[in-house]
Amino acid sequence: SLLFCPDCGTLLDLPTTGNSVVCEQCGHVEPASSFENIEVVTRSHPDAFPSALRDARKIQTTQHESSVVQTEEDEPCPKCRHPKALAKTMQTRSADEGATVFYTCLGCSHGWVVYN
Repeated sequence: SLLFCPDCGTLLDLPTTGNSVVCEQCGHVEPASSFENIEVVTRSHPDAFPSALRDARKIQTTQHESSVVQTEEDEPCPKCRHPKALAKTMQTRSADEGATVFYTCLGCSHGWVVYN
């Protein structure tokens, strides 16, 4: 374990020269013999130090809920002439152009696209 000052609790430096260590906070003098046979082991959690290389190994997945809304429209099917179809609108071209409407026939499931 580490050696802390008995008066103020500050972590004491290891003795380098001399017979004692002086606490930098309160001035307590600790004999160097207190440090004999002390083994200091430090460990760091793998996430303690961020690393771009370590982050590149991680797999990130994101699930997005579909925001596509289908509506029932009075649009005749070009294949079977059924009068109703499901429609969903998406912006497939640049923002200054109209949206694309995808239709699916409720009668035969035929699909077609209208560019507005």
